[in-house]
Amino acid sequence: MSGHPSAAMDFLGKVINFLVLFGGLAFVARKPIKAMLAKRTADVGDSLHQAETGRTEAETRAGQSRAKAAGLEEEMRALKAEAEAESRREAERISLAARAEAERLKKLTRQELDEQVRRSVGELKAYAAARATDLARERIRKRLTPEIQADLIDKSIDRLSQVHEKPGPR
Repeated sequence: MSGHPSAAMDFLGKVINFLVLFGGLAFVARKPIKAMLAKRTADVGDSLHQAETGRTEAETRAGQSRAKAAGLEEEMRALKAEAEAESRREAERISLAARAEAERLKKLTRQELDEQVRRSVGELKAYAAARATDLARERIRKRLTPEIQADLIDKSIDRLSQVHEKPGPR
């Protein structure tokens, strides 16, 4: 048995080699691994801090947005109320203008009707005068015989003679 090491010795040799190899590696790589882990821990901490800061900022912006939205709702209500008030004022103004226009049209219509009545009355008077003249002429022609006409002419001549024959200084 002197030439063949036993399985236990072989196993023990492998274990010692393993411990020496990985112990040496651990001894040599301890500082860089420790620095790398510390850097990774710091990076994760920074990432968590940035995430927390980002979350806080997002919540702040969300709160501002909600406040702005509430302000916009108020502004919208105010604008709506103002538009309704303006609409009522405009409707009242239009109503007043319509009433004034109606009164103006009534006045113009009255004036036009009065003018038409005056013209019609004038035309009626002229017609009545012409008709009365025609009727009078017709009656006179019917009643006036040649004898009566001659008698009237003689009387008129006599009256004119008396008027012109008055004695006066000559």
